[in-house]
Amino acid sequence: MSIDTALSIASGGLANISQQMAVISNNVANAGTPSYALEISTQTSLVGDGQGCGVLTGNVVRQIDLQLQQEMYSQNAIVSGLNTTSQSLAPMNAAQGVPGQGNDLGTKLGALQTAFTNLQSNPSNAATQSQVVNAASAVVSQINALGNSYQTARQNAQQGVQTGVQQFNADITIISKLSDQIATATAGGQSTAALENQRAVAMSDMSNLANVRFITQPNGGLIAAIGPGLTIPMTEPAPQFSMASSAINAQTAYPGQGINEIMLNGSDVTTQFTGGSIGANLSLRDSILPGYQGQLDEFANTLQSRFASQGLQLFSTPSGGSSTVVPTPVQTSYVGYAETMSVNPQVAANPALVRDGNVTVTGSSNGASAFTPNPGGGPAGFEALITRILTYALGNQAQAGVPQPAPNVSGLGLLGNLNAPFSPPTTLAGFAAVLVSAQSSDVSSTTAQLSTETAVQSALSAQVSSTSGVNTDTELSQLVALQNAYGANARIIGAAQSMWNQLLTSVP
Repeated sequence: MSIDTALSIASGGLANISQQMAVISNNVANAGTPSYALEISTQTSLVGDGQGCGVLTGNVVRQIDLQLQQEMYSQNAIVSGLNTTSQSLAPMNAAQGVPGQGNDLGTKLGALQTAFTNLQSNPSNAATQSQVVNAASAVVSQINALGNSYQTARQNAQQGVQTGVQQFNADITIISKLSDQIATATAGGQSTAALENQRAVAMSDMSNLANVRFITQPNGGLIAAIGPGLTIPMTEPAPQFSMASSAINAQTAYPGQGINEIMLNGSDVTTQFTGGSIGANLSLRDSILPGYQGQLDEFANTLQSRFASQGLQLFSTPSGGSSTVVPTPVQTSYVGYAETMSVNPQVAANPALVRDGNVTVTGSSNGASAFTPNPGGGPAGFEALITRILTYALGNQAQAGVPQPAPNVSGLGLLGNLNAPFSPPTTLAGFAAVLVSAQSSDVSSTTAQLSTETAVQSALSAQVSSTSGVNTDTELSQLVALQNAYGANARIIGAAQSMWNQLLTSVP
């Protein structure tokens, strides 16, 4: 081997070591950077005519397990979705109140029953009559507050969808731009590791917004598969989703009832967004919270109709609904009643009506028996209505031997496509209890599932870190080895230089 060959090999070695040291320096600097995968400098041995010719420095590549990375993205969507749901339902749980502490629906309904019981012992007492009206007002206030909280949460969920779509578009723009750069670099034989690490940050963010899978192309580009049937190429010009704002109330629903769609290229792709914060907010807006609203509307209408069927229209009638209907009416006619329900102004102005009644009941074989209100100037100790309220309106029978008509637990909501997770309650107290219990159970189960899935996410994150993350101890150990190798190559160059000098001085 000639001196110039040795010098060339050592020079190439120094250049290779310099690149490796730069890569290690970059790895250590990004040890705490989210989604950063360990970068590795590649090299191969050069051989010519069976002789070693040094080292060929290759491109920098990432050390990454793509399947494990995709599992992490899927888990991100699960945890983000559960976290979004948990944060939204927590205020609902607080609004329900704590059973037994006087601030829940069941307790307030019990207070109304107690007020009627007190009135039964002294029907002519004006103060006791007013106490009944006040107790009814407390029940209505609780129902109104719950109904309003559902719609506030739905509007927040709608805003969450819009914000999520905007961020989704921003991530797509970043990924598309970087993917094109990666494709160009790949075609030119250049390193793409740094660009891929930048792209991974946006990919991770997208995975928190929706359930998305990334399909890597041979040229380094990406295709994103969103939901069950939507695939989009991540290349410029970046595809963009659009969504017009919507004002949410009990009379709006998706699809077709006042809530705008998520659009892509003129098509509605709303249902493709599952998982992640966007999918969770869509579920809250279109299913979970309208389901709660439907259950509460049904309770409110059952409450007013059972009182009215016994002769007392204590509460206002729902717009588009009816005070006393047998069989039970379809809920689509009184969606949102829980927000607008009030104590009947006639009764509020004349509390004596809680003793006398204000509805003439003709009576039927499958409903309440006949009743005639106490006429003006009638007996001050009139008890017939109070007995009917306590025995039947608040009981499980419409009259002796005739069961109360069952409230709706299916066909709920504006579209009539929602179902309650419980069987039809027979009494108002039972309805209040099961309604609060079912909705509180949702909060508890979501919290428990979030804890479980977060633990899975942490375990996956640890796996990703052990496979693709930066271990600073390992990197610094390699740095020491490179320092030694650098010194050895430098000595070779120094020795070659000395030999050349000796050779030159020996020439006359």
